Amino acid sequence: MSARARGLMTSCGCGALAGLLVWALSGLPDFGAYHRLYGLYLDAHAVAQRHATNVVAAVTFDYRGVDTMIEEFILFAAVVGVALLLRAQREETEVGPRDEARGRRAPRSSDAVRMFGLGAVGPSVLVGIYIVAHGHLTPGGGFQGGTVLAGALTLVYLAGEYLVFRRVGPVELMDLSEGAAAAAFVAAGLAGLVAAGTFLLNLLPLGTIGEIDSAGLIPIVNTAVGVEVAAGMSLVLSEFLEQTLMVRGRRS
Repeated sequence: MSARARGLMTSCGCGALAGLLVWALSGLPDFGAYHRLYGLYLDAHAVAQRHATNVVAAVTFDYRGVDTMIEEFILFAAVVGVALLLRAQREETEVGPRDEARGRRAPRSSDAVRMFGLGAVGPSVLVGIYIVAHGHLTPGGGFQGGTVLAGALTLVYLAGEYLVFRRVGPVELMDLSEGAAAAAFVAAGLAGLVAAGTFLLNLLPLGTIGEIDSAGLIPIVNTAVGVEVAAGMSLVLSEFLEQTLMVRGRRS
């Protein structure tokens, strides 16, 4: 297919997607004019029922926790798929695919990027931990905090090159962390099923509203999601970096 044909197909697809998005947004209610019973009920009762001041977290990890578990395993399956495909390619170095961009060379990080990366790693880790730990109290949660933590590892790579990245985040540890965190979510759900016949039942004491140890099971499930997201995204980055090194090795 020619470049012109690909560009035409891309333009048509993007135009259709933009039209669908505009159509969907035009059907939203006006700002401040929400009248859905489910949302109004949660606004009125979620904090008292779950002791989580972040109602979104209460919905995500409690009221519809099964949906969130499925979303987590979608990410888990995607990461596992990427890892399996790239590792299989690296095992077939004799017949594996070759990079057609012959003139491409990965540029070295500038001193400015290195200094910024080294200075931002620590704050990024702290912010990521804070977002995960306070996900049931303030806006944020495991998905957002896990992404920030994975970004901190990316800064390590940008600031210190690949070997430092591997020492800070070894692949074996990321494999174990991702699988254990995904299993922890299921284990939390099964605990409620065994104890009271309800999957993901909030069995732990709810604590005092506004305290970090409140909301019962929600912070534990939220932390498991944060670890899984951070490990999964870091693992994908590591696999693609390994693939880049393999391509460079063929050229040398």
